[in-house]
Amino acid sequence: MRFLDQAKIFVASGAGGNGCVGFRRERNEPRGGPDGGNGGRGGSVVVLGVAYLNTLIDFRYKQHFKAARGRHGQGSQRTGANADELVIPVPLGTQLFEEDHETLIADVTRPGQRIVLAAGGGGGYGNCHFKSATNRAPRRADSGEAGEERWVWLRLKLLADAGIIGLPNAGKSTFLAAVSQAKPKIADYPFTTLTPQLGVVLVDGHDFVLADIPGLIEGAHEGSGLGDRFLGHVERCAVLLHLVDGTEEDPAQAYRTIRGELAAYGEGLAEKPEIVFLSKCDALDADQRKTRLNALEAAVGQPVAAISSASGAGVQEALRGLWQAVAAKKRAAQAAEEAPVEKQVYDPMVGLK
Repeated sequence: MRFLDQAKIFVASGAGGNGCVGFRRERNEPRGGPDGGNGGRGGSVVVLGVAYLNTLIDFRYKQHFKAARGRHGQGSQRTGANADELVIPVPLGTQLFEEDHETLIADVTRPGQRIVLAAGGGGGYGNCHFKSATNRAPRRADSGEAGEERWVWLRLKLLADAGIIGLPNAGKSTFLAAVSQAKPKIADYPFTTLTPQLGVVLVDGHDFVLADIPGLIEGAHEGSGLGDRFLGHVERCAVLLHLVDGTEEDPAQAYRTIRGELAAYGEGLAEKPEIVFLSKCDALDADQRKTRLNALEAAVGQPVAAISSASGAGVQEALRGLWQAVAAKKRAAQAAEEAPVEKQVYDPMVGLK
């Protein structure tokens, strides 16, 4: 399945059905009176969050979504049928923006979450609605309300517990392939990974979702390399796993390059919990490993472990540390949700207090 994380769609809800002008004409009812029914409501366009999708590729082939119109009212006080909703399934993590690509409409993060993008038009009243003691034979019926139309941008930000970041060829895809059932493309040239990859990691009876983010280079936040397009996926990650290539001559500079890009992008990426590892340690001798670990530890400001995805050295310990960080972040988030919220009172003189 091809990966697509951005799409633009046009949605249009259905208009309401027209009301009916009708009168009872029965043999034994010479004064039957008005009996025109109301029109039905038009169909709404609804976005639904689902867990079985992880790409927006379907919207490359279909961009227009139009709901059906409500049925017209009929005689004998028959109300027209309401049109069905048009439901658009989207993967979790999808953000909905206005046509300006800046105004956020909603953020789909839960399975079953529903957002009405365009409400269906109401049905028009039939003449039976307008009868009264002074208006015994109304010949008025309303037309149904028009539907709504709008262009909407969809942007997908993958929901992952942890994200792997680093320069191109830092060993991110190899690590993901070694610890999960994911099968990312692995090669010895830069930018092998062109789209984010997800894998489920199992460690000590616990599981979490790990994302391989395409490699960043200096100037990515300004559009260099693959640009900052995939940094949005990092926003959803609770913890960052930063892999630094051990075969780099200056691993400290490689680390600082990525940290600079996270800070320049903003959105709180530089403040996320981070675990740093020196990768590809199987390609280093003892002296090289010690020298480059010391240099990297000086840049990071904390101890750094060396791992090798190819040989498996240090990988299990890395996963345990990663799971501990993910679990701690989840506990903190849960505690924040359960904390009592202080009631705020609006005072027209001073605002909220």
